[in-house]
Amino acid sequence: MMRNCEGQTQLAWFSGFPLAGTGPGGKKTRYSLCVRQLVRQNLRCFLPVTLAGLALRLFFLLKFPHVTADSTFYADLAKNWLLHGIYGLTTDPGQVSPTYARLPGYPGFLVFVFAVFGIDNFRAAMILQILVDLATCILVADLARRMLGSARSAKAALAMAALCPFLAQYAAAALTETLEIFFTALAMDYAVIGLQELEPNARCDASFHLRELRPWIGCGLAVAACVLLRPDGGLLLVAIGMYLGLLLLRRSTPIAPGQIVRAGITVATCALAPLLLWGIRNLHTLHRLELLAPRYATEENEYVPLGYNRWVNTWIADYTSTEEIYWNMPGDQVDPNNLPTRAFDTADQRNRTLQLLDDYNQRRSLTPDLDARFAALAEERVRAHPLRYYLILPALKIADMWLRPRTELLPPDIRWYELDDDFRWLALDIGFGILNLAYVVAAIAGWARSRPIPWAGIAISYIVLRSLFLATMPNPEPRYTLECYPAVIVLAAGLCKETSSSD
Repeated sequence: MMRNCEGQTQLAWFSGFPLAGTGPGGKKTRYSLCVRQLVRQNLRCFLPVTLAGLALRLFFLLKFPHVTADSTFYADLAKNWLLHGIYGLTTDPGQVSPTYARLPGYPGFLVFVFAVFGIDNFRAAMILQILVDLATCILVADLARRMLGSARSAKAALAMAALCPFLAQYAAAALTETLEIFFTALAMDYAVIGLQELEPNARCDASFHLRELRPWIGCGLAVAACVLLRPDGGLLLVAIGMYLGLLLLRRSTPIAPGQIVRAGITVATCALAPLLLWGIRNLHTLHRLELLAPRYATEENEYVPLGYNRWVNTWIADYTSTEEIYWNMPGDQVDPNNLPTRAFDTADQRNRTLQLLDDYNQRRSLTPDLDARFAALAEERVRAHPLRYYLILPALKIADMWLRPRTELLPPDIRWYELDDDFRWLALDIGFGILNLAYVVAAIAGWARSRPIPWAGIAISYIVLRSLFLATMPNPEPRYTLECYPAVIVLAAGLCKETSSSD
């Protein structure tokens, strides 16, 4: 097939790379190799690094396995689904109430685990998650190879992913993160493959090719899995859609508009179809069309203290306050001394805030009356300092979720910055903090060094969109940025990209 060389040059500028996927004379390069070939050709590197990654994850499994309240919540859904055929929660002994408070992705995974390995076998779930996490490392390596066009970058990405303790520790936790990260990496890899498949037919043949749509089908199904695990997985669909939209609007793009439109429709259809089925289930069972899950993961007709949540957003900026204040209300006693000084601007506000917490501690519940008082206080604080509420605090949340030492599943004190913890845990906190900062700095430096990087817009837009979304949440948690780590690691691998065209 004849190629439009001028069009390819224009596409290279937009994608950020000298047309990965084709070589001199229009011949296919190694960039189109599948993951299996990538591993086979680099087995001497991949095998020891993967074994080291396995050892790291087994260490966390043996020393720091983690089952949280969320884990038991998911397990209850899975057991009722498996044993009673009802996707619901146990309300009383022998009574199960259907729910839509959580999406069915992770409970479905636990259904498989419990059916094969026994009820409440969280260890088996964690072992499977370790295998999934190792597969994520291979996917990240393949994504780096395709985007950076470098086998050395792929090896570096594999090492950074396999030896990353932040990913490894969540493989030993009965939570959604490991599966979510895997499907995020899979969706990005399929998206890049799909974009490479579009290139050979640019401005030459805009007719339908099933081969072109296969990676977009895979991308859409992977995004669907992300959303079924966590509602915020839909941000990946938005990022991919934005990128395809910009590609479509760019006049110099040599790809035929029909190809881009077909790709976008295919991804959206495959990603949203399972949510439609979930919505139909909710409409049929609970008489409410809920396509995702409630923002605060509440049951139907369950009271949501919106005033309290808004008040929290007027001062919260870090994970410490999430654990000490936000998670404790309602239900547990709250120590007013744990409130940061930014929670009140005047002596009068301080007195009213302490009175509110005292009233709460007497009942340990957020009644509508108490919530209305929190709402009034929140409104006063927002009106007095709108810049702080809409800009400064969200920016601080983003910084905390990205830069905080990721030891929330480990023994160190969450107030590590007070430097009064046991020396070994303090050293772990500082070490993890430095390592996390190194990943972030390496990603920025790798992107700057290797520019232009093909299709980097998908990775960067996902990081930005997810960070902006997380800034709106009243409970900043470092784990919420882990889904961005496949993109972070790929960009960081740009530091290892060869300056020459050969590997």
